[in-house]
Amino acid sequence: MDAKVYELINDQIRKELYSAYLYLSFADYYEEEGLEGFAHWYEIQTQEERDHALIFRKYLHENGCKVKLQAIDQPDKTFSNHLEPLEAALEHEKYITSTINDIYTAALEAKDYRTMKFLDWFIEEQQEEEDNAEKQVSRMRLFGSDAKALYDLDQENAARVYTVPSPLANA
Repeated sequence: MDAKVYELINDQIRKELYSAYLYLSFADYYEEEGLEGFAHWYEIQTQEERDHALIFRKYLHENGCKVKLQAIDQPDKTFSNHLEPLEAALEHEKYITSTINDIYTAALEAKDYRTMKFLDWFIEEQQEEEDNAEKQVSRMRLFGSDAKALYDLDQENAARVYTVPSPLANA
C-alpha cells in the first residue's frame, strides 16, 4: 500500500473513533436535557462511528498493514440550546467527508484502485450521514421551539434502530 494512503487510512481510524466520542458527548447533553430520544439517536450514531473505525482497521489488516492506534482528543463542545449539537454534527460530518475524499484523492494519485473501490461505501455512507444531519438541523429549526413538536421529534429519534454496517455484517 502506498505510504500516504496508509497514513491517511490509519489516521482515519482515529478520526472515526473521535467521531464516536464526540457523538457520545452529544448523547450525554441530550440525556441531561431530558431528551432521551435524541440521546438514543446519538448513542446509535456513536456505534456507527466506532464501526467505521473498525472497517478501516480491518481493511488495513487485510492489506498486510500494521494499525497504529493514536490518542483520541476529548470533545470540548458545550451547548446552550438543542440546535447547537445538531449543527455541530452537520459540520463534523462535512469534515469527515472531506477526510475520506482526501484518502480517495491519494489513492487515485497512487493508482490504488482497491482502496478506491473500498472507499466507495464510505462515500455513499457520508452522503447519508450529511443528509441525516441536515434533516435533524432543519427539523429542529422548524419545530424545536414548539414543546409538542419537540416531543414528537424526540419520540421519532427514540425509534431509531442500530444496524451493523454492511462491510462488517458481510465479514
